[in-house]
Amino acid sequence: MFRGINVGGSQVLPMKDLTVLLEGAGLGGVRTYIQSGNVVFQKSQGTSISLAKRIGDLVLKRHGFLPKVFVLNSRELSNAVAANPFPQAEADPKAVHLYFLAKLPPAPDLESLNRLRAGREAFELKGKIFYLYTPDGFGVSKLAAGAERFLGADATARNWRTVNKLIEMASDS
Repeated sequence: MFRGINVGGSQVLPMKDLTVLLEGAGLGGVRTYIQSGNVVFQKSQGTSISLAKRIGDLVLKRHGFLPKVFVLNSRELSNAVAANPFPQAEADPKAVHLYFLAKLPPAPDLESLNRLRAGREAFELKGKIFYLYTPDGFGVSKLAAGAERFLGADATARNWRTVNKLIEMASDS
């Protein structure tokens, strides 16, 4: 998963170009989902951290910017879905977001996050996954906007539908 590409005209990286780049680097079965940087590929040598660095460096060399890249295996994605504390996700998949964190937050400021909550919003931090329920809209949520800062770790967020689609794509590989 890429963070912050193809948003507002900055860090533009067409998915077709990304597919060609990753296939050229030896990754197999490369498939993308929507334009926001969701990529599924077959297992490659290396750890999640080394793959993320390698992919980021490839984009920097070819496209001139260094994106934040998060690599998770299908088991990690499935475990994140299984641990979801918000059953509302099935009925309203755009209201539940999973923030995938680059590391365990060393000192998350949950008190400040609680102060940002509005209305029916709720959240839960489980290891390297921050679950966020925003029934009144993710785009207007101050909690969504401040989550990464108060967690103290780089993150990329995906809604419930997208995470499940990635799992489906990975199981089809």
